[in-house]
Formats: sequence, C-alpha cells, structure tokens
Amino acid sequence: MGIQELTYLLQGLLWTLFLTVIGFVGGILFGIVVAVLRVSPSPWLRIPMICWIGVFQGTPLLMQLFVAYFGLPLLGFNFPAWAAVSVALTAHASAFLGEIWRGAIQAVPSGQSEAANALGLPGWSRMVDVVMPQAFKLSLPATVGFLVQLLKGTSLAAIVGFIELTRAGTIVSNQIYKPLLVFGVVGALYCAMCWPLSLWGRRLEQRMAAGAAK
Repeated sequence: MGIQELTYLLQGLLWTLFLTVIGFVGGILFGIVVAVLRVSPSPWLRIPMICWIGVFQGTPLLMQLFVAYFGLPLLGFNFPAWAAVSVALTAHASAFLGEIWRGAIQAVPSGQSEAANALGLPGWSRMVDVVMPQAFKLSLPATVGFLVQLLKGTSLAAIVGFIELTRAGTIVSNQIYKPLLVFGVVGALYCAMCWPLSLWGRRLEQRMAAGAAK
C-alpha cells in the first residue's frame, strides 16, 4: 500500500471524525432537550420523549440511516449524503444521550431539589444551577462510552455510499487486492481513536466510584 492509498484512507478518517463530531454535538444539544422533557411532570411533554427514545433505541442505526438518506428527499429535503447521515446520527445520539442524562438527573438526590426549592429558586434555576451540574458529573463516563459507540457507528454510513474510513478501506482494498493489510490499517486507525476514549471513560468511572466510597 502506497502513499496515495494511505492518503485516501486518511481522508476517510477525517470524514469519520467529522460525522462523529456533528452527530455528538447535535446529540448533546437535542439530548438535553430530550432529557429535560423526559423528566417533566407534564405527560404532554414526557410521553413524546418516551416515544422518541423508544423509536431510536428500538431500531437499528442502519435502518435510521436508510430512512434519513432515502426518506428525507421524499419529503422535499434534498440533503447531500453527509448531511442526511448527520441527521440520522444526531437523532440517534439525542435519544441515547437523552436517556443517559435522564437517568443521571433522576439519580441526583431529591434533597438537592428540595433545598433549592426551600431557597425560593424557580424551577428552571433548580434544574440548570443545581440538578444539571451534578447530573453532568454522574453521566460523564456513560457519555464518553456512547461517544466511542457513535464513532464506530459512523462506519455504517458506508452502506449508503458515503466514503468514510470503512468505505475508503473497501475502495482501496478493491484496488490493490490486499484486504488483510488495508483493513488491518483501518482497524488500527479505529483503535487509535477509540482506545484512548475508552481509557478515559474507565478512569472517570473509577474516579467517581472512589469519590462515592469516601
């Protein structure tokens, strides 16, 4: 495998990172909304979020990519391939991150909210200033773990023809007829991205467990 093929793989790697960042940042923004509405006392706000989470956690990411790529044009949204994939990844991430953060919000001791209520803080201030900062710390290891899964999940974009790292590896392999070498390099690149994140998530979890034991 020469410089040209390696450069092509690195271009695919950049697209993988781009899709991961877009999906994760979008998932964070929408996931916060999902989490907050999910714990709302109003069923009109809570039930739609339960359905949203159920749909995106209960269906394969591959199907969600197909729906976004082929379904959005039928609704008049003629997005390029990377945008359609980004929409699917964002929706997928928002459901999982929203559920992670919902659990973290509900794990914050109720005494915190009661103390904030006794101080006369309004509902939005209790959530933003008291509950959410504590929930963020509780959810950080699981959030990092989901980031690793999302990064690996971008490989499914190859199914709709988008050239990210896995698709680039397939193209190079078909050109030079060395699949073991090419996908060994592709696997090493994925490992170089995912392994440090996994270690970070594990250390965060251990640190939180040690803090809770004190």
